[in-house]
Amino acid sequence: MTMSILIPLCIVYVGIMSGLAYYGYKKTVTESDYLLGGRNINPVVMALSYGATFISTSALVGFGGVGSIFGMGLLWLAFLNIVLGIFVAFAVFGTRIRRLSIELDASTFPSLLGKRYGSKFITIFAGAMIFIFMPAYTSIVLIGGGRFLQESLSLNFNLSLFILAAIIALYVISGGIKAVMYTDAFGAVIMLIGMVVFLVVTYQAVGGVVDGHRALTALKDMVPESLASGGHQGWTSMPLTGSPLWWTLVSTIIMGVGIGVLAQPQLMMRCMTVKDDKALYRSVLIGGIFIFFMTGAAFIIGPLSNVYFMETAGQLSITAAEGNSDLVIPKFINSLMPEWFIYLFTLTLLSATISTISSLVHLQASAFGEDIMKSIGVKWGKNGQGMTRLGVIVGMLAAIGLAYVLPGGVIARATAFWFGICAAGFLPTLVGALFWERASKNGAIFSIITGFSVSILGFLFLHVKESGVLGLSQALFGKDALLAFPWTHIDPLFYALPLSALVFVTVSLLDRQKDVSVQSQSKSIVK
Repeated sequence: MTMSILIPLCIVYVGIMSGLAYYGYKKTVTESDYLLGGRNINPVVMALSYGATFISTSALVGFGGVGSIFGMGLLWLAFLNIVLGIFVAFAVFGTRIRRLSIELDASTFPSLLGKRYGSKFITIFAGAMIFIFMPAYTSIVLIGGGRFLQESLSLNFNLSLFILAAIIALYVISGGIKAVMYTDAFGAVIMLIGMVVFLVVTYQAVGGVVDGHRALTALKDMVPESLASGGHQGWTSMPLTGSPLWWTLVSTIIMGVGIGVLAQPQLMMRCMTVKDDKALYRSVLIGGIFIFFMTGAAFIIGPLSNVYFMETAGQLSITAAEGNSDLVIPKFINSLMPEWFIYLFTLTLLSATISTISSLVHLQASAFGEDIMKSIGVKWGKNGQGMTRLGVIVGMLAAIGLAYVLPGGVIARATAFWFGICAAGFLPTLVGALFWERASKNGAIFSIITGFSVSILGFLFLHVKESGVLGLSQALFGKDALLAFPWTHIDPLFYALPLSALVFVTVSLLDRQKDVSVQSQSKSIVK
């Protein structure tokens, strides 16, 4: 790319983002402004911010690259993203979350759960889980943006990480959620334009919609032996049911992320920022269209890149990317797209990276300052925001540190990890808080602990993709995973979530029976 064009373009882009961040800063006066935007964010801004936070570089780069390996089966995830991630999240969960947060005067996701169940422990524990484990997700989004800048702009990876981290930290520290959401909405518009253009040009490059899919189907015989032996049946077919690839695709990627979206604290908090239920209903259409073009496009482009690379280089996408799925989309863009699009997609990836990380870091910071420190009585700065702003710096440093440690091709896997543990840890308790009056404090506490504990143990000792890398199982028991297939490929979500839900319901019912028994004994004594 020509630096004389790129640099002025980036200056204009950063200037607009800075202007929006400054506007958010000027509008941020109270603690409610910093955490929830004063609960009067425009529904269009909320929907675009939600979508931009949801769709990060993990979807555009990470999942696009994974799609080049697994094929069109990933479109089931796009379906769940729209049905659960937009419709159910806004119209079913969102309306109740908004009302409950006002009723309880809760400004964060952990405080919402804690106040609903009357438990400071839940607030602190949930905040700690977010603050400790979210950097793993934040770092892979940062990696995705850094890798794209490295590949497209020939920048040093370390410099790329530093630039992105510095910009994001500045926005979040200064303007809070308003700065985050305003810049998110602007970034979402750029992302939408970029992905629509990318999808259209991709179809043109492979001969159109019909011919492109036919050509992809015809590549069935080109499936590498390592994938075929794992159950791969071509890029337009699902893997063989019950095979290792099928379990990975369905349990980890599709279900892990598709269900986990309902328990994402950074997304659920968006529902607290609007003034009424009508705003959430209006957001459904905008959010649905945005997610359709973003996830659907990425999950189509990834598989179709195989057709392009076979026709132009005689090799599959993953081979062209030297085995790193995170580099498939950047290399595809550099090979296929005209120079002007690389500039556009550079801004698209920057927007995706900045929007998601700013929201994640804001959530980490609020978990640190509001849910942990303030709950134990530690306050600092105006309106108690000092500890929250300190949390921004700590969370950003943790994400940068992990970006150096995590291996290549980890973006999609780390995304599924975070979404999965959130579903297992938070979803039963959240559903109970919103829909079940008999849900008890003890049921919520034991459910959250069970969900997170079983998930983490599953990743440490059963799910071989993580347990093999972490090495604890090998060190203690002399093998990468304690159980044989299929447990080595079944995502911990599949057993952690049912166990968490079972514990929640069982303990809540036992508490209810205990209360009834105590009331009966009291009446008997009175008589």
